[in-house]
Amino acid sequence: MNQATGHPSTEIGATYRMGFTVGEHSAGHMRRILLWFLVRWGLAEMADTAGLALTELVANVVRHVPGRACSVLIQRRPHGLRVEVSDGCPALPRLAPGCDPLSEGGRGLLLVQAVTDRWGVLSRPDGKTVWFECDG
Repeated sequence: MNQATGHPSTEIGATYRMGFTVGEHSAGHMRRILLWFLVRWGLAEMADTAGLALTELVANVVRHVPGRACSVLIQRRPHGLRVEVSDGCPALPRLAPGCDPLSEGGRGLLLVQAVTDRWGVLSRPDGKTVWFECDG
């Protein structure tokens, strides 16, 4: 079941949280929602980089999380944007150093690292949160 909470606001600290069961085409829908907020917040120039990073995190949920359930938090920060993708799987992602250039996987977090200003992983008792920030 998909659900959203929060009220759209242009204020610093405004947040939007969505709960999803994701599939192969969910990232496109999430990028459109993200773009809507970025435009509203005057941060449309971040659409490509933040959209790419969000796509990679959602792809990891589709690929690695049983049941494919996650929540996405989009937050307007004083310096720009923070996005968090949380799921119930305790396995922590890691960068794949020296991954095979012909491999279909293993480069998602390298892309997130390359296009965002900061990113990280938080272990939680009920799973994990992978986050990134883009400065405006």
